[in-house]
Amino acid sequence: MVGFSKSALPGAGTIAVGLFALALPPKESTAALLILLILGDATALWMYRREPDWRTLIRLIPSVLVGLVVGALFLKYAEASAVRGGIGVILLLLVALTLWRRRRATLRARRDESRGDGTAAGEDEPTVGRIGRIGYGSLGGFTTMVANAGGPPMSMYFYAMRMPVLTFLGTSAWFFAIVNLLKLPFSASLGLFSLQYALMDVLLAPLVILSALIGRRIAQRVPQSVFEKAILVLTVVSAAALIVGA
Repeated sequence: MVGFSKSALPGAGTIAVGLFALALPPKESTAALLILLILGDATALWMYRREPDWRTLIRLIPSVLVGLVVGALFLKYAEASAVRGGIGVILLLLVALTLWRRRRATLRARRDESRGDGTAAGEDEPTVGRIGRIGYGSLGGFTTMVANAGGPPMSMYFYAMRMPVLTFLGTSAWFFAIVNLLKLPFSASLGLFSLQYALMDVLLAPLVILSALIGRRIAQRVPQSVFEKAILVLTVVSAAALIVGA
């Protein structure tokens, strides 16, 4: 699931988060999974290195850094499992908000077209303003630090921006490659890494690469509409899993 989420469907990574949390102690599971995520990031960068929207990435950096710091402080003083239910609820709200924004934009475009001003339906694409960008970025930084669950909120942000499939995947690849490397010193300072889990990651690494290669072939053949619907469904499923597992 880690490899597939990096090359085809970003929201699928939360399934791996849940499985790791079931198999390992909650805090240690985040560090063990982080190593595999970084390997998946490297594979995704090799596949989509020329596809990112750099302007979007640069604008996200400040708010994401704030989220990472808050998440690291939370991990130090609280149990990561305590916030999973809250993350799940927030994700469901993000899905509802994003769908509402896109629906409103579509209705506005239709009204403009009916008035004969030359605007085609769907052309008035919703954009995320500064407040929304700060909210998505901070939540993405916080959730990825606390539970490696930054995929769904950032997928919702990129979805709201209506990125084409390959741009979506390329931007996501670069975003998490940078963010996951930034998380390493935080996790190390909290003493979450161990030799035992590092050896486990070595055994799992080939599966990450193999599934990423399979995901790449799938992504090249997925229509935009199917891709967007899959992102929404996986985000809702991820949110429900976090709420149930809280």
